[in-house]
Amino acid sequence: MSDFNRGAARTIPADRADMSVDAGLRSFMLGVYNKVALGLLLSAGLGYLTGSFAPVRDLMFTVSNGRVGYSILGMVVAFAPLAIILFGAFTKNVTPKAAGITYWAVVSAIGASMGVLVLRYTGASIASTFLLTATAFGALSLVGYTTKKNLTGMGSFLIMGLWGLIGAMLINMFLQNSMMSLLINVIGLLIFAGLTAYDTQKLKMTYYELGGDQSAMSVATSYGALQLYLDFINMFQFLLALFGSRR
Repeated sequence: MSDFNRGAARTIPADRADMSVDAGLRSFMLGVYNKVALGLLLSAGLGYLTGSFAPVRDLMFTVSNGRVGYSILGMVVAFAPLAIILFGAFTKNVTPKAAGITYWAVVSAIGASMGVLVLRYTGASIASTFLLTATAFGALSLVGYTTKKNLTGMGSFLIMGLWGLIGAMLINMFLQNSMMSLLINVIGLLIFAGLTAYDTQKLKMTYYELGGDQSAMSVATSYGALQLYLDFINMFQFLLALFGSRR
């Protein structure tokens, strides 16, 4: 995964090459979007299963005084994607099969852990927020795909902001400050909205840098789909926290 991490140097400026007419690029990006869509579908199914099917729900989550949380097993599943991604970041010479396994493992773990959202929010709220997220994601990704402006500088700024956001979230786990939670949700939404456009443009650069290497492009498809999937999921969760109706 290290070859496709955020912030990797790009040797081809964004305003070089007419990417709008490249059939190979369109095919590559379509493969990425199809994998994202299938990942979201799998996540939705797993989230519904773990949040609604009592035997699984009771193993994964706890409900006490109206508060929904994770059991020990649920915590393991919730943090598994981070462990998988960190492991992948230090892996060299990744094969297409390994990249695919990484993608589906992360998607499955995140989907299973999202049953907590099914318990916290109404079904109508989840559905409407998902549609809102899909609309925003599509528009932002289109901007990243079509713009001639190099978004590398913006991406670097957003990545630094993301680290600050993670720190603030860890601090607020202990403070439980409602105003800080609101700011975290708003800033987090803006960060991942920007990263959606940035990651899309970065995928275009990756396609041209790989120069037709089919094995490398297969790896890039999985890791690119993972980045866009994470952008979507984070936007969805921040929007749900801001506008969702709780049970």
